[in-house]
Amino acid sequence: MKKKVFIVDDHPVVRQGLAAFINGEDDLIVCGDAEDAESAIRLIGERRPDIVIADLSLKGTGGLELTAAIKSRFNIPVLVLSMHDENFYAERAIRAGARGYIMKKESMETVVKALRDIIAGKIYVNTELKEWLLGKLLTSSDITQSPLDSLTNREMEVFHLIGRGLSNRHIAQELSLSVKTVETYRARIIEKLKLKDSSELVRYAVQWNRNSGGEQ
Repeated sequence: MKKKVFIVDDHPVVRQGLAAFINGEDDLIVCGDAEDAESAIRLIGERRPDIVIADLSLKGTGGLELTAAIKSRFNIPVLVLSMHDENFYAERAIRAGARGYIMKKESMETVVKALRDIIAGKIYVNTELKEWLLGKLLTSSDITQSPLDSLTNREMEVFHLIGRGLSNRHIAQELSLSVKTVETYRARIIEKLKLKDSSELVRYAVQWNRNSGGEQ
């Protein structure tokens, strides 16, 4: 029996490319896909895949919240596939319940290896990330903790979109929130990061996005 894979990504080209490659394998088959978390939860409940590939950047409910929901509702393993800096987001993804984290720049063969490892009960991260995570565990948290670690997953999504230059109104549309809620998140982020004002927040977020490869 082929193992069933479900794909969640808001880019049709990514979903189609992954599906075409995975369906060419003898032991794997794509049983469905979705572009957002709401559709994904509904279809995963119907299709009951063996594993889910989920992007972090989704409209509305983000990939981290989706990962946590899949784990709590279905207990189906999730492989997070993302363009974002793995040294920061991978830890959050694993905390949310993901069984693996892989960058979109990796080859299709690596994605398939990750799927097989996770289906076999393993956790998949690349060697460099594994060493980084272990190093963080063995080192004092006071030394290794980033100021961004204090942000919730939703605050982190808002921070990322601020770094992409989106206004409060556009962030609200992207995350299916009210503008007032986005303003509240913005104020919390400024307070948690000990920044002076919105201008300093924008500069910080833009610079962080550039350094982490999360500008898209």
